[in-house]
Amino acid sequence: MKFSFKNDYSEGCHPNILQALLQYNLDQQAGYGDDEYSLKAKELIKARINKKDSDVYFVSGGTQANLIVISSILKPYQCAISASTGHILNNETGAIEATGHKILSIETEDGKLRPSDIIPVLENHKNVPHQVMPKLVYISNSTELGTIYKAKELEELSEFCKQNRLYLFMDGARLGHGLTSEISDLTLERVAELTDVFYLGGTKNGALIGEAIVINNPDLQEDFGFNIKQKGALLAKGRLLGIQFLELMKNDLYFDLAKHANQQAMKIKNALQNKGVNFLADTYTNQIFPIVTNKLIEVLSESFEFYVWKKIDEEFSAIRLITSWNTSDDAVNRFIEIIRKEL
Repeated sequence: MKFSFKNDYSEGCHPNILQALLQYNLDQQAGYGDDEYSLKAKELIKARINKKDSDVYFVSGGTQANLIVISSILKPYQCAISASTGHILNNETGAIEATGHKILSIETEDGKLRPSDIIPVLENHKNVPHQVMPKLVYISNSTELGTIYKAKELEELSEFCKQNRLYLFMDGARLGHGLTSEISDLTLERVAELTDVFYLGGTKNGALIGEAIVINNPDLQEDFGFNIKQKGALLAKGRLLGIQFLELMKNDLYFDLAKHANQQAMKIKNALQNKGVNFLADTYTNQIFPIVTNKLIEVLSESFEFYVWKKIDEEFSAIRLITSWNTSDDAVNRFIEIIRKEL
């Protein structure tokens, strides 16, 4: 059977979560997120970010989180700004546009946005009231290219957004991986200080399903629960999400799982670099994009599944390899063995 490096959610969930779901299975609890597990999980998250006044909501997935947050924040004539590689642009079937909000796309080499990228967009949207109004900056950490925001970069972007009355929303589907990257100097507490809204992704980091939306800007907190319900995201059995995040936030399990995924990816990256392989982007998270020959891709495809991400020329293509919280040493070593043999 082929081992999959296609994504970081091929496995079910961490055993601690399954054990907890079984342990608490027959307990009677309040519905719609008012169960004791969800309430405890929310308090753990607030304590971790050191913001007791932030609001926390659990939803089932990343697209759902992005849709609900953006559609609730923006007025009908306002729009979002995203890097061209952003998930809301390429992988959500026009979910944001379907709610009536345009996304303004910015080309960047590394998937990150900087004030200098956004300034031209603002300059080109001053024909009031004939153009949409840019109001929300959407970023991901780690990005769709596996790159991360350093503390200074996020601080500068946050200050720029405040100066220009823009909301800053961080997609955290892989936030654990971004924060535990070996080159990261950013903390979860700092993320909460610098963003209006962000979310902690569980689906791609050891949970069965689930993302934790954290609303830091008090102006955006009122009535947010109505949006959760209206978009079909308020689970009657909210305990399903609460129990998972309760386990993930205990004893730093969430960050330990992300760190493991990153370390496994870096083993493969180092092996490829030692053979002179170049990369589409210089990443230090669980996503890597090596540029290899099409012949090597054929050989690797016999034992592994992965995406051919981008054609470089007639001989070379970039592939995407993603490791997970459960990627074993055996799978990594088998991949490296082929690399050493073929290159």
